[in-house]
Amino acid sequence: MKKYTMLTYLDQQLTKNITEYDVALDWNTKNHSIEVVFRLFAENSGHEQIDDVAGTLSEEEIIEFEDGILLYNPEKTIVDEEDYLAVIPYEGKKGIKQSLLDGLVDYLNDVLVEGQSDLLDFLSDEGQEVFELKWSEEDFRNAVQKYQKADGDAYIAYPSY
Repeated sequence: MKKYTMLTYLDQQLTKNITEYDVALDWNTKNHSIEVVFRLFAENSGHEQIDDVAGTLSEEEIIEFEDGILLYNPEKTIVDEEDYLAVIPYEGKKGIKQSLLDGLVDYLNDVLVEGQSDLLDFLSDEGQEVFELKWSEEDFRNAVQKYQKADGDAYIAYPSY
């Protein structure tokens, strides 16, 4: 059996389970973190003026929304939690429990499905002023719990350089 790292395992699971959305991994070796980056796209057929967090106005035909989830080492990573949809700690070189990664991929797919629907509603409803993805820590924990095994939970190691 192939020995996985957090990076290879996540890549495999994302590729297999999230097929409808643009998802990528960004490994920052200096900051000891792995970011799961995802994008949602929607047609802005009404050419509505939309401004992003930085205040940049756009009337583009296709709207692109990007966000991310950060897996980080609490002892070494510098992180601003406000920059991410969610931040999830891992245990140094030991890595992270497989059930946590499986639950993350499962729940992220749900977040993206709901987010895509909310983005389309945002573009068609003039009364809706803000669009943002919704992350529920409780729903995430429930997704993780589905993958926990009674006989223990294997760790997926942090990748070596």
